[in-house]
Formats: sequence, structure tokens, C-alpha cells
Amino acid sequence: MIDPEAGGQLFAPGSGLAVELDPRSADRSAQPRRRNWYRQPALMAGLVITAIVIGMAIFAPLITSYNPIAQNLNDTLQGPSAAHWLGTDELGRDIWTRLLYGGRVDLRVGFIAVLFPFCLGTILGSLAGYFGGWVELVIMRLVDVVVAFPFYVLLIALVFVLGPGERSIYIAITVVGWVSYARLVRAEILVAKRQEYVLAAQAGGLSNLRIMGRHLLPNVISQSIVYAMSDIVQDILAIVTLGYFGLGIPPPTAEWGSMINEGQNFLSTHWELTTIPGIAVVIVGLGLSLIGDGLADLLRPGQS
Repeated sequence: MIDPEAGGQLFAPGSGLAVELDPRSADRSAQPRRRNWYRQPALMAGLVITAIVIGMAIFAPLITSYNPIAQNLNDTLQGPSAAHWLGTDELGRDIWTRLLYGGRVDLRVGFIAVLFPFCLGTILGSLAGYFGGWVELVIMRLVDVVVAFPFYVLLIALVFVLGPGERSIYIAITVVGWVSYARLVRAEILVAKRQEYVLAAQAGGLSNLRIMGRHLLPNVISQSIVYAMSDIVQDILAIVTLGYFGLGIPPPTAEWGSMINEGQNFLSTHWELTTIPGIAVVIVGLGLSLIGDGLADLLRPGQS
């Protein structure tokens, strides 16, 4: 007798024995480790770095009094001073201010952009791994078509066709980025669907949607979450790359990629115009990568 709703136990009639099939039991050994997440140095370092960067972007109006797009042609290409901490660009705009407001744009787009491929890839990967057959065949052939093109080539081509702007970036990143999540989730589902708690749920008459949503996804989604941290870094790099080529956020909005592009003409005399936003990208990438590494250590089975 199987009662997956009542604790997920399999009862052998007349034997008085019960086999525990609760999927949550697999995570109980990891609970002490997860409660001590603050002892993971990589995770904590990444959280601190990322929190500082996000906090500076959010509170940019309180940190600086300048307008990021306001021009002052009397103060062009000024060096660092008390009035302009990082100097000014070729149009007299404060670099520190544009750096903060550029972080607002790139971080917002980067974090939002990862949600669409994450959701789409998770859904399609779950369907492919759970149902198999022609469903898996169609989805995985779509994956093969997308991965046949280099990431940045397809991304730039899509944005070029759709036109610059946030909407085009979201669409392009979703079209290109969902395949990684689909592969990850499908591989995890193929293993997890053979576990006893899933077989018990199937024998108990639960719907496929309920089995995937309540029993499978909570146990396989952790790898996708870890990957999402590095994917945010890739998305931010993609946004900066698009901005550098003039396909990102339209000017005069402050954005790190466009700042790098505008400053390259003065690289020999004012290297900071290009270098400073580049360093900002590196710092954000470092913070998010450390978070990903910390989460991977935290969620890895059998690690203390």
C-alpha cells in the first residue's frame, strides 16, 4: 500500500514495515551544513562584494549629487579631484556618477535577464527528462540547433535584428540562454525520476504535474541555481559587450559597455575612462562567481 501524501511511505501489508520515501529525508543530513552557511568563506566574500556593489547602485542618488547625463563642456577630461572623485569624461560628465548609475542599469538587466532562460529552460528540461519519447526528442533537437551557434554571435545577431534596448536584450538572452538550464534539469530529472519516492507518487495516482512540481523540481533545482550565479556574470558581460558595440542600452543612459566604448578614443591620455568601468565589471563578476562557488560547496552532497 502506497500513501505518498502521508509522508511518502510504502507499506507492506501484513508485515508492519514501512519504507520511508519522503524526498525531504535526503536533505536532512545536509541541514546542519546549510544552517552554517555563514561559515563558507567563498559564499560570504561573494555576498559582501555583491551587496556593496548593489547597495552603491541602489543608493547612487545619495552618494553623488551629479546628473549622470548632464554635460559640462567647461570641465571636459578633468583628472580626479575633490569635486570629481574619478574625473570627468570628454563631455564633462562625472565618471563616478556614471559608474554608479551604469551599475544600476547593468545589474538590473543582468539579474532580470537570467530569470527568463532559467524558467524556460527549467520547464522544458523537466518535460524532456520526465516524459522522454517524442517530447524529449523535439526539445533536445531545439537545444542542438541553438548550441550550434556561438553564444555571442547569435546574441549580437538577434539584438541587431530586434534593435537596441532592454526588451531586445531580454529576448535575445532568453533565446540563447535557456539551453544550459534545460540540459542541467533534464539530466537531473532522468536520475531522480527513478528514485523510490517518485515511483511511489506515480503508483499513488498523483498527476504528472504534481509529481514534477512537488517531488522532482525541489530536489533537482539546486544545480540550476548555482549555475545561475555564473550565468548572471555572463549576462552582464553580454550586456557590456552589446553596449560596447552600440547595440545595448541607447545613449545617453549611463552603462558600463558604452563607457568603455566612449573612453577608448582617449586610452593613451585618459586610460581611466575605459579601465574604471572594466574594473567594475571584474568586481561584479568576482562577487557573483564566489557566490556560485560557495553555493556549490554548500549544496554538494556528502560535504561537511
